[in-house]
Amino acid sequence: MRSVGLRFAILLFASTLMALTQSARAQVPPHVPGTICFTPTFWCWANPPGPPGNPCGCPSPYGYVAGFLN
Repeated sequence: MRSVGLRFAILLFASTLMALTQSARAQVPPHVPGTICFTPTFWCWANPPGPPGNPCGCPSPYGYVAGFLN
C-alpha cells in the first residue's frame, strides 16, 4: 500500500513540474519578428520593438523581468 502512495506522490510531483515549466510560447499571437519580449515564464509586447534576439524586459508586479525579443 505504501508504494501506491509513493507512486502517486511521484506522479503528482512530475505533473506539477511539467505544468510549471511550460513555455510561454504556446499563447503567443501571430506577430512581426522583434515585437514580442519573451521572459522565462511569460511574454509582453516589446516597447520599443527591435531585432530578434536582443535583450528586453517585461513589467511585472515585482519589477522588470529580463527576456529576449522574438
